[in-house]
Amino acid sequence: MADPADGIPGIVITGASGRMGRMLLQTVAASDKCRLVAALERPGHDWIGQDAGTAMGGPALGVPVTDDPLPAFAEANAVIDFTAPQATVEFATLAAQARVVHVIGTTGLTEADLAHLETAARHAAIIRAGNMSLGVNLLVQLTKKVAAALDEEFDIEIIEAHHHHKVDAPSGTALMLGAAAAEGRGVTLKDVADRARDGITGARDRGHIGFSAIRGGDIVGEHDVLFAGLGERITLRHVATDRAIFARGALRAALWGQGKKPGQYDMVDVLGL
Repeated sequence: MADPADGIPGIVITGASGRMGRMLLQTVAASDKCRLVAALERPGHDWIGQDAGTAMGGPALGVPVTDDPLPAFAEANAVIDFTAPQATVEFATLAAQARVVHVIGTTGLTEADLAHLETAARHAAIIRAGNMSLGVNLLVQLTKKVAAALDEEFDIEIIEAHHHHKVDAPSGTALMLGAAAAEGRGVTLKDVADRARDGITGARDRGHIGFSAIRGGDIVGEHDVLFAGLGERITLRHVATDRAIFARGALRAALWGQGKKPGQYDMVDVLGL
């Protein structure tokens, strides 16, 4: 891990040209609590060699976009990673070798991917969350408490909506909420999750947690947790209107992780919830 210049941690942004990558570049560049040391993109990308700021159509940031993570990680104290599962697994290995904090907002990770992250976390701090916003993480805690207070007479449904470019479903946030509901009920999500219904499915299984995914337009992110009982319903809801909330949360996580022991953490740890 590099020594922070003047006590200011150096941050690497992966997937710099993506929606979250651009927002993270802007957020880090505007912060006086950290410094941007590298912007990464895949080999062959049009941005390679360009200044990260001018590539976005804005003022220069003094940091060229690169496709070589090794020297970038060597100069960093933290990596913020909203990319794809395969890339995130590769970055986790490099972050562990460099002993830098790895903040992961990537969703769609498989059990094998998670096992790889667990190995990497033996050598460096990994902070992973399906959603980095304060509001969503408060919603997760509320979901757990409400699920614990209500018995199986109340059916639980997680309804989520995102833009039409999103490639995975259910969303990472929906799965966080489902896991929180299952924990509140004292069960394991994989044993009670209903992820899709089509055709003659039969009656709903008692105690199961259902998921519905909506994709359309430019929806940033909407999540509802519905507790449906006989004669009454409770709905917990979070609506995101600006991706900046995720970027601010991710940066907060990267700063919080400085000096933390190797291991896996989440936004509940970061926010002290």
